[in-house]
Amino acid sequence: MPGSALADRLGLPGLFDVHVHFLPEPVQRKVYAVFDQAGAKIGRPWPIRYRGTHAERVEQLRSFGVRRFTALPYAHRPGIAGYLNDWAREFAAGVPECLWSATFYPEPEAARYVADLVEGGVEVFKIHVQVGEFLLDDPLLDEVWATLADAGTPIVIHAGSGPVGNAFTGPDPLRRVLERHPRLTAVVAHLGAPEYAEFLTLAETYERTHLDTTMVFTDFFSEAAPYPSDLLPRLRDLGSKVLLGSDFPTIPYPYEHQLESLERIGLGDDWLRAVCWENAAALFAE
Repeated sequence: MPGSALADRLGLPGLFDVHVHFLPEPVQRKVYAVFDQAGAKIGRPWPIRYRGTHAERVEQLRSFGVRRFTALPYAHRPGIAGYLNDWAREFAAGVPECLWSATFYPEPEAARYVADLVEGGVEVFKIHVQVGEFLLDDPLLDEVWATLADAGTPIVIHAGSGPVGNAFTGPDPLRRVLERHPRLTAVVAHLGAPEYAEFLTLAETYERTHLDTTMVFTDFFSEAAPYPSDLLPRLRDLGSKVLLGSDFPTIPYPYEHQLESLERIGLGDDWLRAVCWENAAALFAE
């Protein structure tokens, strides 16, 4: 079912996708190249479905019924966050549906530029420890976490070990951060795959810890990291803490398949309404 039809059936104004990427063109090309070569690391091809221009991809999201979305740049090394953040701010200024998104990296300047972004009104951050190869509780991020916890600004965190883990992934670093900053507004990408149970427990334990559905339950993802059926009642009971995510454009199937996958797990229309719009709208005070 196309996204717009699903939203209509559920009586929603549209879809709110909290896990969408728009990057500067040179960076986007490098990301595409990484996924084109992903088969060597994950054991199977990852053919990216959507490779159009920025304008074409914005129009595709609109055609899918997506009325609010992110850009989610993520810094993969020191010194690049400023460039990504400047670009993302300009991009959001020209696309009314897009949240002003930003990123950071554990570097001496991070506390200052994150504080400046928060004061300026940035709406969401993104970090990816698997790609950036850093620990969430790196001492260089101490002030960053304090700033974000105080401000309540959401941050989407790829912390799970999927698709290929390393020394920086898994639930323990985030657990340590949340122990120190329990009111941090964290959104764990991919429901924390494959450490689903551990990240689900963190979301149950900490008031402002959320999960996004990105790629989970799709045929492609379920082949490698199926979601345990015994966790579904707990996922349903999380209520306002589960948000729609897609990973558009770097997905190897039609966008609508993520929506079909969420419908077929059978958690009901009320759950779908909350996940597809209401939870994110409340989190971002829409």
